[in-house]
Amino acid sequence: MNQHLRQDLKNENQRRGFAPGMDLTEGDVVRDDVELLLPNNGSSPVQAGQRTVFLSNIDQTVAFPVETVFFYEASPEQTRDVAARLKRAVSALISGDYAFMAGRLAFSVSSSRLELLCNDGGVPFAAASSPLALCRLAPLSAPNPSFHRLLLRTDLSPTVVFTVQVTRFSCGGFCVGFVTNHCVLDGKSAVEMFAAIAAACRGEEPKPRGICNDRSCLKARDPPKIEFDHDEYAAPAAPPALSAGLQYRVFPFSSAAIKQLKRCAAGAGAGESSTFEVLVAHVWRARTRAVFGRRREDKSAVVFAVDVRARMAPPLPAGFVGNAVAAAAASAAAREVMDRGLGFCVERVKAAIARVTDAYVRSAIDWLELNRGLPATGGGGFFVSAWWKLPFHELDFGLGRPFYSGPVASPMEEFVLLLRGGADDPDQAGVNVWIMLDHDNMLRLTEYIADF
Repeated sequence: MNQHLRQDLKNENQRRGFAPGMDLTEGDVVRDDVELLLPNNGSSPVQAGQRTVFLSNIDQTVAFPVETVFFYEASPEQTRDVAARLKRAVSALISGDYAFMAGRLAFSVSSSRLELLCNDGGVPFAAASSPLALCRLAPLSAPNPSFHRLLLRTDLSPTVVFTVQVTRFSCGGFCVGFVTNHCVLDGKSAVEMFAAIAAACRGEEPKPRGICNDRSCLKARDPPKIEFDHDEYAAPAAPPALSAGLQYRVFPFSSAAIKQLKRCAAGAGAGESSTFEVLVAHVWRARTRAVFGRRREDKSAVVFAVDVRARMAPPLPAGFVGNAVAAAAASAAAREVMDRGLGFCVERVKAAIARVTDAYVRSAIDWLELNRGLPATGGGGFFVSAWWKLPFHELDFGLGRPFYSGPVASPMEEFVLLLRGGADDPDQAGVNVWIMLDHDNMLRLTEYIADF
């Protein structure tokens, strides 16, 4: 039992206040009429014959909205025109290289796959206000599903790929809520697009940067050639029923705790490990112990994304904006994950990452061409998404960096998020681990997460 880490987790939860904050109600956020921002490019694709963007098989596996909010402190005088500034910046963005973000998703019956229509459909945009001071929402770092009121969700228009909402609070502080569809942009590409919007808000001239939205470099081969097993994907299945009493919890790992995990892994024979490797391995083992119980012979798996931009031969084009990530999976019998310790799990994670070569990615794309699969998160498996590596904390719309940024909590039991900790120094920031489980499994996980 690691008493040091247990106390560290307890102290961090108390210091940062990870208990859920207040729930936003309908009256707490008053939204103006939603506007549709249209490209001003002088030549509408609708008039000239709309252009269709091919979405790769990797894109097809992640067709869901990604919701992100950015919170800023400011005075009322500084933010009187903040919504207008964002509106101008987004309009300029979609009138240039990012015109495809004003498009719409469509399903092609002939090819049985999603496509992106560059039809100038527009980007829904809303300005909103709140009678609350921003401090009333604290702690912002705690998962709060009611923050969906700070976004323009795409539920009613599922073909929309990008929405923006700017909410101004009574204190002058504000937040920007972005919704993007993952099948159009991966995390790295989304951050780069947000940074372009922020630069325009700061009045900076756009930096020359080519956007590559041609995803044909990730097309399946004809005929498909499957050369590896691909346990990281599985055939589509009906969405699992949500368990009763699901709850979120944040497990904060300080830089000291992460160093201790690395020492434990090295002492167990895993050698030098990255922060990502030891955290994924540790969470995988703790979650397996909590969820699998007596199902010791069942396979336990953790799936995660690996950036393949530089792993392909040749490397993907500069400015590539599609999903340049491949799923990788570490798996073993639950009893091995439980009993063989952190070092064993780290080695499995490292081996999964090492498998992701050009040949492996091409084989996975071909497997998806034939099987139309999705990341394999059923049967107790789960997906880890490493948000902490993305520089969301640097996004400055002209009034400084956000004092908090992150995803909006959604009821997805099969996803674990790794988010950046609170310190300004990246080496000292640590990582916050968001996990959702039912009540009983969460009680067990809370015990096991401090045991290695």
